Amino acid sequence: MKKLYFIYNPVAGKAIIGEKLSKIIDAFTKAGYQVTAHPTQKGGDAVKAAAYASKNGFDLLVCAGGDGTLSQCLHGIMISENKIPIGYIPAGSTNDFAKGLGIPKGIMEAVQWIIEGTPVPCDVGGFNNGYFSYIAAFGAFTNITYETSQQIKNIFGHAAYIVSGVMQLNSIRAKRMRVEYGDTMIEDDFIFGMVTNSSSVAGLLSLNDFLLDDGQFEVTLIKKPANVTQLREIVQSLLNINKEIDKEYIRFFRTDKITFTSLSDEPITWTCDGEYGGNAAVNHVENLRKAVSFIVGPQKTTNFSKE
Repeated sequence: MKKLYFIYNPVAGKAIIGEKLSKIIDAFTKAGYQVTAHPTQKGGDAVKAAAYASKNGFDLLVCAGGDGTLSQCLHGIMISENKIPIGYIPAGSTNDFAKGLGIPKGIMEAVQWIIEGTPVPCDVGGFNNGYFSYIAAFGAFTNITYETSQQIKNIFGHAAYIVSGVMQLNSIRAKRMRVEYGDTMIEDDFIFGMVTNSSSVAGLLSLNDFLLDDGQFEVTLIKKPANVTQLREIVQSLLNINKEIDKEYIRFFRTDKITFTSLSDEPITWTCDGEYGGNAAVNHVENLRKAVSFIVGPQKTTNFSKE
């Protein structure tokens, strides 16, 4: 019998996993798995639990929670020699990475997706000494995802991020930094930057033409605007997929490796997959191509290469 280690965040989203826990375990058991369930206890607990599953002969890790819980599970797998595949049941407020994989929104539909699916190698982000699944970002609004309380996220969903973001418009500060990738070096004042492998960010910003396994990240950098009015126009151009991107202030490119260096006295504070990612003067981001396999259902998403 195959062994499945089930890590779930009991407070993610609207705490809906707890309501369906018995059905989830029953479905996996009927599919031929011996299930061991582990509710997360505190921050970082999912990292240790995922590493435990990898080192103790489990065939599959299933993670139920938001992007942050998934990121911790991914970290636990990456620090282990035996990198078992991950099945993801999205139960958070935004679930951006799940959208890229094409995972159904319903809990039991996602369970069936895992049961019927197969492991597909996906790119993983290396960030300094850690890892991320879909985004590493700095600057404006990046603190919103980890500073907004779980209770507020549960009640207001995406609106919680929007309101918090609008309230910060007048207090945004630019970061003077050097950005290096390939043979290119840029020095400028930036209010925001992100390295992504996702179809959307915070459930709002849509990104097209990306692949989950091509060894490339999509990078977006936003320069310091002249005034608050210009800033609002930049935000609108990012959120409205039908509006042309403001190329004067927004730079977009693809790369597999990139380094961000602060040119001021302050280090750069980052968020990775919606969680606090630390702060440092120099930050290295690298695409680790096809480093971990995720379970992808029979209706495979188009966000994979055709190799």
